[in-house]
Amino acid sequence: MADKDSTKEAPPKRPASKDSPGKTEFSRRQFIKGTGIASVAMSATVLLGDEVARAAGRVPADATWTGPGAVPISLKVNGQPFNLEVEPRLTLLDALRDRLDFTGAKKICDRGVCGSCTVLMDGKAVYACNVLAIEAQGHEILTIEGIADEGKLHAVSQAFVNNDAQQCGFCTPGFVMACKAYLDTEKNPTYEGVQKALGGNLCRCGTYMGIRHAVVEAAKGGA
Repeated sequence: MADKDSTKEAPPKRPASKDSPGKTEFSRRQFIKGTGIASVAMSATVLLGDEVARAAGRVPADATWTGPGAVPISLKVNGQPFNLEVEPRLTLLDALRDRLDFTGAKKICDRGVCGSCTVLMDGKAVYACNVLAIEAQGHEILTIEGIADEGKLHAVSQAFVNNDAQQCGFCTPGFVMACKAYLDTEKNPTYEGVQKALGGNLCRCGTYMGIRHAVVEAAKGGA
């Protein structure tokens, strides 16, 4: 008696690849060739993007693009203009510290987390490590070096001293600038309001209570 399975027809075989006999039509070699061609095409698209955009009329034919080399920029820091040549990738923090010698803003996390590099840009507190120097053109930049006359302390700085609001002092400049920005808009701060407003600045020494008292005192003094 014949086996039932022996009467079943075998499934049709897929034609063998010309490049590799005995293998299926879509071989590994063909896959690699295909991905290679796609990569080359994508790279060409990126490299020729400017030319394609120009040809399509989406940008002016004489438009210039900012490349990786140094470009001239102008910054206004503490009321004074400064002309620099910097790479577009340079942050405002590095420009202030390394090019202009305004070292009050501290470089710690360099990720916009700790707040120690806080400066004011058009009156608003910003992390200098999160702003490109080239983006800061046309804006008023204020650092801790520019908030008081030479030889004097700003009211916020004095309140920090009075309330023992610093220990190592490394984060203090960023806190002072953040406090100034807050007091410029809030004349009657509460301890709870200060806590919320300064949530973007960190102190490893834990002087938060002293800082809150300092802000309230500075507000009473007309800071």
